[in-house]
Amino acid sequence: MRRLSPLLIVVLVLFFAGVADAENWARFRGPDGKGISSQKGLPVTWTDKDYKWKIAVPGLGHSSPCVWDNHVFLTSALDKGAQRLVMAIAADSGKVLWTDKLASSTHEKHALNSYASGTPASDGTRVFVLFTTNDDTVVRAYNFAGKPLWQTDVGRFYNQHGHGCGTSPIVWKDTVIVASQHDGPSVIAGLDVATGKIRWRSERKVRLTAHSTPVILEREGKTPQLFTSNTGDGLASFDPRNGKLLWRANLFKSRAVNSPVVAGGLVMAITGGGGRGKELSAVLVDQQGEVTTDKVVWSGMKNLPYVPTPLAFGDHLYFWCDNGVVSCLEAKTGKAVWTERVGGKFWASPICVDGKIYNISDKGEVVVIASGTTFKVLGKSQLGEQVHSTPAVSGGRMFLRGFEHLYCLEAAK
Repeated sequence: MRRLSPLLIVVLVLFFAGVADAENWARFRGPDGKGISSQKGLPVTWTDKDYKWKIAVPGLGHSSPCVWDNHVFLTSALDKGAQRLVMAIAADSGKVLWTDKLASSTHEKHALNSYASGTPASDGTRVFVLFTTNDDTVVRAYNFAGKPLWQTDVGRFYNQHGHGCGTSPIVWKDTVIVASQHDGPSVIAGLDVATGKIRWRSERKVRLTAHSTPVILEREGKTPQLFTSNTGDGLASFDPRNGKLLWRANLFKSRAVNSPVVAGGLVMAITGGGGRGKELSAVLVDQQGEVTTDKVVWSGMKNLPYVPTPLAFGDHLYFWCDNGVVSCLEAKTGKAVWTERVGGKFWASPICVDGKIYNISDKGEVVVIASGTTFKVLGKSQLGEQVHSTPAVSGGRMFLRGFEHLYCLEAAK
């Protein structure tokens, strides 16, 4: 037993470190970009007096909160994009820990977008933010005390149709990954977290600006895969270690806004336009080279979200459409289980907390429904302001970002 004790201690340390990491919401849609939290005790209905704290956020941004331990990171934009703002807020009190302003330039964008739509990402030591203009795609790193560490420009971000940028950076091991997928020559790049040096670049050609944020699939004994979606590659897989293209399914004609989703041994992506999803393709995650239509396991063209990223939980997929129609499907087959209308318009993506699904309408109504094969509304609450951001859950708290405020809701003890 004495001989085993040191090993046991190491195992326990690694176990609890993993648990601690899992509690952090360190990127868009949280751990692995799945939008799932096991946090218990968060309410399904509440009023303004139930918030732990609420603070005003300067400017306007649609980025979601990034949370690591007691730090909540947000981005915003001032002076119509002429200044970009990075903020760190104490998760337990709402106290603003530090802010930094970056001089930038304004440009044409869609009325429903903002100049600060990319959600920050963190590796636990640093936080990384992404801002674009028509001339650059800037990734900037800070330490947790607010000191700028480095800044890297991976290239211009050209918008033929003036939609602006909507993608977010992600962190994989010691690499910051950015998918700068815009009209024309584009790039997916991997940057060193410590220095900002570009480790690899995958030059791409995209026909319509893509706003989707990549996701990564890791499996023991298998090559890791970085999944992206755009109009040019379609649904594609890259090796996140070097940016090498592993395979692509160039199946799409419309714009990719929401992110790829992995479920039931499949990876799927949706593209669309005009406020609705138009085409979905799901393929097995293990492919090679050019993937043709005969490799598509299932597809769809009806009741598809355009902006909100689908949620995979258990054996099911949940599509929360922009127009307030919500569907539950079998992940492996695409077979519809139920389709219901909750009303409203939605730009935020649904998340699952302790088996309950939360989403926020553009008018600030939080709708909570039950997961599973029976549709049931569990509660509705009002923030009282417009919302385009996806909630974050970490450390026993839910963080909700509106156009004017950041809200903190604490779980019951």
